[in-house]
Amino acid sequence: MIGNDVIDLDLARKESNWKRKGFLDKIFTSKEQLLISKSLNPEIMVWNLWSRKEAAYKIYNRQTQMRSYIPLQLECFDIEEKAGILYGKVICYDTIYFTKTIISLECIETIAVLKSSDFDTIQYLNSEVVIIKTNGIPDYYDTKNQVLKSISKSHHGRFEKLVTL
Repeated sequence: MIGNDVIDLDLARKESNWKRKGFLDKIFTSKEQLLISKSLNPEIMVWNLWSRKEAAYKIYNRQTQMRSYIPLQLECFDIEEKAGILYGKVICYDTIYFTKTIISLECIETIAVLKSSDFDTIQYLNSEVVIIKTNGIPDYYDTKNQVLKSISKSHHGRFEKLVTL
């Protein structure tokens, strides 16, 4: 299973005031808020963590078939950089999701998977793929292999990303 998220940083700056009273308390655990406060760039850390939570939530939603607003049940940890890419984990209840985040000047993109080895099989798809939704959860028909496959789609502002395994 796979989940993804993309954040257009220009749009996030225009539409979201992450410094407003209570915002961080609604979205981030105390450990995550400590990461934000100690960061050299707190704004980027906010969207980095949020992107990880969103990507992991998409897998959780596919697993449980339940839609709910649970940002405090998803906690980011073990974030480390390797060759300019940030790897980490998100725990939701008892499940750990592995995350891979790329941060550029324009956007933040995160992919979440159930096994870290799944990072080796990620495929980006173009927007021409026909998406089939069941209970709001997207799949697509892989014509080459003639099977229905999971897909994760994220769009924000100028960016859209579609990924599968």
